[in-house]
Amino acid sequence: MEKRINIQVIEPQAFKAMYGLEGYLQTAQLTKTHKDLIKIRASQLNGCAFCIDMHTKEALKAGETPQRIFLLNAWKETELFTEEEKVILALTEQVTLIHQNGVTADLYQQAEKLFDSHYLAQIIMAIVTINAWNRIAISTHLELGK
Repeated sequence: MEKRINIQVIEPQAFKAMYGLEGYLQTAQLTKTHKDLIKIRASQLNGCAFCIDMHTKEALKAGETPQRIFLLNAWKETELFTEEEKVILALTEQVTLIHQNGVTADLYQQAEKLFDSHYLAQIIMAIVTINAWNRIAISTHLELGK
């Protein structure tokens, strides 16, 4: 893969802003499991090897099961995920692929029934943030961590 710019070095203020979003998410009520599922699923949809690698390792270290990670691409076909997780995964897909159909009214209403407005806002911000990281990693060819 060709070597590309390192935005963190060339435009450190941009990375500082991105880390600001990460700092916010660290203070959010979102569970570690919810954050990990969002990060991994969005990264799968975007085809971001760097982020899939990083976030699956983090999830496993935090106690996520390999089976759930292996089946995350097919989450709709399993009973391994809770109702809340399924809504979060559906939101992750619809926000990540927003150009297709937006976020449907049905899904949004499901989310409102399960989560208070703060938690729902945090879910959306987590999805938006990982999508931004995916785009940075893919466009600059970030190398996998070892």
